Amino acid sequence: MTVSEAIAASKIDPREARLLLAEVCGFSQASLAASPEQDIPFEVENAFFEFTQRRKKGEPVAYILGRKEFYGLDLSVNPSVLIPRPETELLVDLALERNPASVLDLGTGSGAIALAIKHERPNCRVVAVEADLSALLTAKRNAARLNLEIDFRHGRWLEPVADERFQLIVSNPPYVASGDPHLAALRFEPQGALVAGPGGLDSIREIVQAAGVFLFPGAWLLLEHGIGQEEAVRGLMAGAGLESITTWPDLAGIARVSGGTLKS
Repeated sequence: MTVSEAIAASKIDPREARLLLAEVCGFSQASLAASPEQDIPFEVENAFFEFTQRRKKGEPVAYILGRKEFYGLDLSVNPSVLIPRPETELLVDLALERNPASVLDLGTGSGAIALAIKHERPNCRVVAVEADLSALLTAKRNAARLNLEIDFRHGRWLEPVADERFQLIVSNPPYVASGDPHLAALRFEPQGALVAGPGGLDSIREIVQAAGVFLFPGAWLLLEHGIGQEEAVRGLMAGAGLESITTWPDLAGIARVSGGTLKS
């Protein structure tokens, strides 16, 4: 079977098929595109169709490959962690603009946000908290492979940081409402990292209400949230005494991150 025949026979998106075939062949996607009539070995064909069967069942490509690129970093991912999304790069951009000396990342998952900040600001002290041990081990492995020093803590939200204060707290917490019909499409990802109560605000509320005592005066709290949640999140921040409350859109124009500062 040739490359072009295998891609056509896979009956999945051709771009995804080419990516999966490149993985099992050990070739680049460009080389496959340049040689569509090249024959592929039988064992490669079998491995490729095992991948495509998984994809047809809805398993994300990132889990099949075991990796995902985020902010220029190649991260290992598995079903214990959310797959890093391109829109979350806005949270990193906003964090870097503030050039903090210390950052606390809550619910780090694969470590994507913490590692991206540390990679861009090597002198910044970064603490990353994660409640799920399997996810925390994934983040630690990513940090070790990238040779980036992160202070990882095991626990729920702000519990593991005791009396410390930071110049910036960031989080991409669960914000999907329980019963949301979109959850069916996300069934392969850890539901505990996605769902946050009937309105999707339980985790955000918990973080906002507790964050003030862990921030230096004038420091920022930045949170990613779901579509249409910006007004509720800003209200929670105002109720917690934060100032300069702002919402920023992602590249698609969707209100994606809200933040505020602790009164100086």
